[in-house]
Amino acid sequence: MIPAGDDTHVRPVQASAWNIANALTILRIALVPVFGYFLLYDNGQLTTYRLLAAAVFVVATATDRMDGDIARARGLVTDFGKVSDPIADKALMGMALVGLSIIDLLPWWVTVVVLVREVGITILRFSVIRHGVMPASRGGKLKTALQAVAILLYILPLNSPWHEIAVVVMTLAVIVTVVTGADYVVRAHTLRNTSPRAQLKRERRAVAAVEKATREAAAREAAAREAAMGEAAAGDTPAGETPARETSARETPARETPARQTPAREIPAREAAAPDAAQREAAAQDAALRDGAVRHTAGPEV
Repeated sequence: MIPAGDDTHVRPVQASAWNIANALTILRIALVPVFGYFLLYDNGQLTTYRLLAAAVFVVATATDRMDGDIARARGLVTDFGKVSDPIADKALMGMALVGLSIIDLLPWWVTVVVLVREVGITILRFSVIRHGVMPASRGGKLKTALQAVAILLYILPLNSPWHEIAVVVMTLAVIVTVVTGADYVVRAHTLRNTSPRAQLKRERRAVAAVEKATREAAAREAAAREAAMGEAAAGDTPAGETPARETSARETPARETPARQTPAREIPAREAAAPDAAQREAAAQDAALRDGAVRHTAGPEV
């Protein structure tokens, strides 16, 4: 047992990926092209190659059961095995379904439905692998078993009664395939919401939301304090500043008075200068009169 980072929980030491269970899984993947070659040889018309394809298919399917049992019995369960085992199953089943449709033994719509489900679930597995690994469920194992039996019955060159049995088994396999596909979707959704990674993300979002709410509350409180201070300042301003404004209003005419009163100060000077001008004019007239009298007097004497 080793500590998982800062977490208080502990997790067991995982077995090495290089083990017999994973080797059987890799063998099953390697048998897929061999099986496809035998199945499609001469368009599936040769009985010998059909039997060889059936034999390879049986061996590959047996490794599926063996690798799981060995891994659980010896404690060799690894993340690599959890991911690679379903991929090996899908590769083998996919090759069988496509091959049977190519040689006109299986309707294409069956192949399309099954492959869409298989590929979709594989993509779904990888999309949630950050949250955890989804191992194959019991329904998935039942689906694989029904598909294996139905495909084997289709591959073997059997008589008509066996063909009807193969059709019934394949129908059941398709139904279970669709149902388990929906179950995997639900499991993936649950895993995304309940995994430690998802819980950590929710905790971080909650902390961020609390910090944001705290900042907003502090900002609102600061704005309220500033508004209160502004109202208080607005209430004190008229009583303190009105006299100064009135003083300024009174002082403004005083500063302008010299410019407006200058003509008033010049009026007495003008009035004082008027008698002098009149006296000079009267003196000039008197002088002219005296000059005329003198001339009149002197005239007869000449």
